[in-house]
Amino acid sequence: MDRLAAMAVFRRVVEQDGFAAAARDLRLSGAAVSKHVGRLEEALGVRLLNRTTRRLSLTEAGRTYFERCVRILDDIAEAEQLVTSDAASPRGQLRVNAPMSFGFRHLGPVLPAFLARYPDITVDLALNDRMVDLFDEGWDVAVRIADLPDSSLIARRVGTTRAVLAASPDYLARRGEPATPADLAAHDCLIYALTTRGQGWNFTGPGGQQASVQVKGPLRANNGDVLAAAAEAGLGIVLMPTFIVCDQLRAGSLRALMPDWTPPTTGIHCVYPHGRHLSGKVRAFFEFLTARFGTGTPPWEEGL
Repeated sequence: MDRLAAMAVFRRVVEQDGFAAAARDLRLSGAAVSKHVGRLEEALGVRLLNRTTRRLSLTEAGRTYFERCVRILDDIAEAEQLVTSDAASPRGQLRVNAPMSFGFRHLGPVLPAFLARYPDITVDLALNDRMVDLFDEGWDVAVRIADLPDSSLIARRVGTTRAVLAASPDYLARRGEPATPADLAAHDCLIYALTTRGQGWNFTGPGGQQASVQVKGPLRANNGDVLAAAAEAGLGIVLMPTFIVCDQLRAGSLRALMPDWTPPTTGIHCVYPHGRHLSGKVRAFFEFLTARFGTGTPPWEEGL
């Protein structure tokens, strides 16, 4: 059995949602397509597809195998392009994981331009705020907005974002405006649950003075948009990246506080597994995001 040929047939069956459609696309007989998939299942010792007269579906093992088949076949195709043409256009499926708020507000809106520039690339984008395992889950690249620890991942900075302390005019009218970090201990603060800093907020003041304060408040959440909306409603003070609260700051529904005390600036990185070659599609993604977010004024800072 030609394992790569069988993998390619299996992939096409899944993508075309059926043996007959895959056979037409590959210009093979239905029997030949069925034989490829059957021999693949026999060699692996598992069932990859559930077959009924009405529908076709992947088994759990089949879904895992399909995702790896896509990666392997795309890598092979790209490797062949790299050695046959220096000008080969990046191609293949690019699996991207990104934080929810940044992905929805800023990454998603620029993807049409990326795909228009690279028509041979398809993007599989997932948004969540958990730390995914790129190796085990099969991601090509992840966008991470954090001070990255040493790891087996290679990071490329594509931009930066600063944090801002903010509250609604209604909250400030009721509770007053903090002037120093120490004042925050007496305020209701809205806390981002996934930060590595816990409930401590850090600032740099005049002359480089460092200050850290432990905060508390009525709401702790693992999503920045939830906290920004709560701050906008007057629930408390929030420490958020400008890429989340830029619209509220421009509209005046949130007001930036303590201008003499600066929260940390954080890098926006694309990361990919160490030891995996930098493919053309991943390189194109890095370069595109750097051009959009890492040169000049990023979109979330415009007008602030």
